Amino acid sequence: MMETEEFLPIVLKAQAGCRVAFGQLVQQFETTVYSIALRRLRNQAEAAELTQDVFVQAMRKLSQLREPERFPGWLRRITVRLAINRAVRRPPVMPQDPEVLGAVDSDSRSPLDELMTGEQADQLWGGLKRLRDLDRQTLVAFYFEGQSLIEMSDRFSSPVGTIKRRLHTARIRLREELAHLQPV
Repeated sequence: MMETEEFLPIVLKAQAGCRVAFGQLVQQFETTVYSIALRRLRNQAEAAELTQDVFVQAMRKLSQLREPERFPGWLRRITVRLAINRAVRRPPVMPQDPEVLGAVDSDSRSPLDELMTGEQADQLWGGLKRLRDLDRQTLVAFYFEGQSLIEMSDRFSSPVGTIKRRLHTARIRLREELAHLQPV
């Protein structure tokens, strides 16, 4: 890791628009970003992809960094935030036996397709319809439209922290609406 006096001039040049300087920052911090991403995501391919996303985001937002000497911490926060967003969106990993996978007909519908066309989907949408508009819009934007917390922040003109709280609250309210459907 570089010392502050080593990376600070490079950050300042990069903020002034020097792509070579930004490339130097990428070279110096890429391993750190990748290791944070790998620790969070536990998948090398996803960590490599996230590392690229982090540097794209950093390049776009570098001019907004008010304290260039805090570049390493700022970059870590971007990495952690993007890793959390990616992990939340990722479908759950289901261990599969190769024999079972070989027996599955490739033309068959996915379990999600079956779920969404069945009675449970009707119950889910019924529960969503009984929620307040803001709760419903928040859940639909995140889970069905796949919007990121940042996109939702822009859409709802609210800080990301408020969006996180709304998602949490809306999930609790939906769970309460659907509680009577669960076997005891």
